[in-house]
Amino acid sequence: MTASRLVSRATWQGSLDGFLDRIRENNSAADSSGLSSVTVEGKCIGLVKPEFCEKLKAYPEVFQAVGNGQSFQVNAALHSSAARTEAVAGVMEDLRQKGAIEGWRNELYPVTESFNREPLLLVERAAATYLGIKAYGVHINGWSQTQQGIELWVARRSPTKQKWPGKLDHLAAGGQPHGLSCKDNVVKECAEEASIPAELAKKAIPTGVVSYTADQPEGCKRDVLFCYDLELPQDFQPEPKDGEVESFQRMPLQQVAELVSNTQEFKINCNLVIIDFLVRHGFLTPEHHGYLSLVSGLRQGNCS
Repeated sequence: MTASRLVSRATWQGSLDGFLDRIRENNSAADSSGLSSVTVEGKCIGLVKPEFCEKLKAYPEVFQAVGNGQSFQVNAALHSSAARTEAVAGVMEDLRQKGAIEGWRNELYPVTESFNREPLLLVERAAATYLGIKAYGVHINGWSQTQQGIELWVARRSPTKQKWPGKLDHLAAGGQPHGLSCKDNVVKECAEEASIPAELAKKAIPTGVVSYTADQPEGCKRDVLFCYDLELPQDFQPEPKDGEVESFQRMPLQQVAELVSNTQEFKINCNLVIIDFLVRHGFLTPEHHGYLSLVSGLRQGNCS
């Protein structure tokens, strides 16, 4: 059975208010008026909170203040992506040593205006939200068609995770690093997080994107998430592998929808990907008041 022929056998019977609340929670930084811009070659690549703005002022050889001193450009003398990458990396490492950046990953994210453009520089993943750059990721909905209807695989994040410990999550998900295709990243994340063989993970179907602009303690999180659906055999059991997931459970679609609508049990951005799944497979329909606001709300910010 292909994703286009999924049958949920039921539709949501309540209000869309809870789903709309989850969308609003993900777009808490939609108003960027209090943020400082960071530009490269005249292109805005980041939005920085005032407290991190003050930290960048200590590195004028890399981050040059412009205008009223509350915006920055990466030094124009740094003519290449490689030169900018090296210079910014030095600043981020120094801030890390001073305790101003946490959660270091040793993974590089591309800094770009849109997904298919060449990166203007690369930056450590942990610094992405502090700098307010646009980042990309992949999220995989693992599902099975049962006699009761569609059921989704839901992960429980490890209680030791630095971010969102113990929250519910997707079958697999991860940031999109530089130098790896989305398809290969899906295969990698499925193997690392859920012990899914590559030949099965490769069957994941790209289904679209969601995007948001969230206010988080460290900065402005501007994400575009590529959504995938992966049908799993009814007798397949995902198994935690890399320690990021504590357990997996397969849930009826109604139960998942209730958790999204009525609780904050899921890691916040997972709610958007699940809502998108519920829309695409007819569980949420145009007969629901607020349907168009719901659908349009799934792609906010700079979705490019």
